Amino acid sequence: MKICVVGAGAIGGLMGAKFALAGEEVTVIDQGAHLAAIQKNGLKLIWEDGSEHVAKNISATDKFEGVGPQDLVILALKAHYLEQVARKVPELLGPETMIVTVQNGIPWWYFQGHGGPYDGRRLESLDPTGVLEKNIDAKRIVGCVVYPAADVPEPGVIHHVEGDRFPIGELDGSESARAQRLHDVLVKAGFRSRILDDIRAEIWLKAWGNLSFNPISALTHATLAAICQFPETRALAAAMMQEAQDIAGKLGITFRHTIEKRIAGAESVGAHKTSMLQDVELGRSLEIEAIVGAVLELGRITETPAPSIEAVYACVKLLNKIMLLEGAGVRVGKAA
Repeated sequence: MKICVVGAGAIGGLMGAKFALAGEEVTVIDQGAHLAAIQKNGLKLIWEDGSEHVAKNISATDKFEGVGPQDLVILALKAHYLEQVARKVPELLGPETMIVTVQNGIPWWYFQGHGGPYDGRRLESLDPTGVLEKNIDAKRIVGCVVYPAADVPEPGVIHHVEGDRFPIGELDGSESARAQRLHDVLVKAGFRSRILDDIRAEIWLKAWGNLSFNPISALTHATLAAICQFPETRALAAAMMQEAQDIAGKLGITFRHTIEKRIAGAESVGAHKTSMLQDVELGRSLEIEAIVGAVLELGRITETPAPSIEAVYACVKLLNKIMLLEGAGVRVGKAA
């Protein structure tokens, strides 16, 4: 299968390396030192057991032009960078090209193929100008939820922390041959995958924790285990998750786990820094809208109050603004 991964960071790099190691024809689009390292040495993957693998049979470029039509395009950029590449995505598309988005939080296409009173509605927090809707045909998209955790310890290197599940599903819940093909290529690469008839319920299950743990970690510099083991932040996470559950319930979503079970699952990951905390330390723009803002927008659409989420959203959004204005990250260090 011809696969192009746009954004070879933690998750995109993990998927690209595993696909290439499984014999797929993989191209990654990235930039800077990370791209240069991949072009020179291939994409190195360090698995959670310490084993090391290098995908040498991988093409790497910073240009969409010339890559050609793909069987599968994986958009692995953070949600707030999608607008920058949306107009170039058509360069990668053939008649049957599938698109998979692997961003955290609520996806911009949430109401596409949704059915019901909100069918086709555009989420303003995620696609304010409509550029995503215009350039990325939602009919090409197969929904996907990412459960692995990974990071990029140095350019050209992906470190897998834990997890291997990528549940997928058509946006309208239908069965399809292309979803089966995607499932099969994921399994061939060594991942676990299931085809679901309600991918949005799985999206909410993952987003449920992200919307609380990511911003709380960004504000406190605490790991998942630390947040869960500190009574006040554990209670705050639970309050945010309850508000999100109320919003999701009005959209027909039923959670198969309790809040306490979801928190326990996060705690079991251990001393892991969330992606948002990693971005705070590196001074990167934060994934606020997809992880938190979109949930609040869904709350407004369904007329569901979410005061805890609103308070945390305001604080982390201000943190992001200050970091961008100062051009700096924030890291906890030993006092002099």
